Amino acid sequence: MKTLIAALAAVTTVTAIAAPAAAQSYDRNDHGRYEQGRYERGPGADINQRQRELERRIDRGIRSNDLNRREVASLQAGLRDVNRLQATYRSHGFDRAELRELDRRMDVLERQLAGSLDRRYGEGYGHRR
Repeated sequence: MKTLIAALAAVTTVTAIAAPAAAQSYDRNDHGRYEQGRYERGPGADINQRQRELERRIDRGIRSNDLNRREVASLQAGLRDVNRLQATYRSHGFDRAELRELDRRMDVLERQLAGSLDRRYGEGYGHRR
């Protein structure tokens, strides 16, 4: 009986803590992203977040020797191109076509990184090298 009461108390505590976080609203049209204590807003915020994440993944690949120099150079050149293009677009304001183009280029870079890592580790579950 004590075990049952303790289990119920634990579940109640977890639910009481998790419920307020789950109740927060999510606005699909809110282009802002919270990053490092500040709230970025605007059409390019999602691209900025993706760029930072890709940079972190490249750095991890370098540290773990999962990426070779050629792959790293190619990925970093692609990120520089996206940064330049984003700066050009930002100078006169983003339109939908420009955001789609930046998104497409980030998709290509993310697939390129994933492909490099897949070749290193195999194509998925059950593939060994």
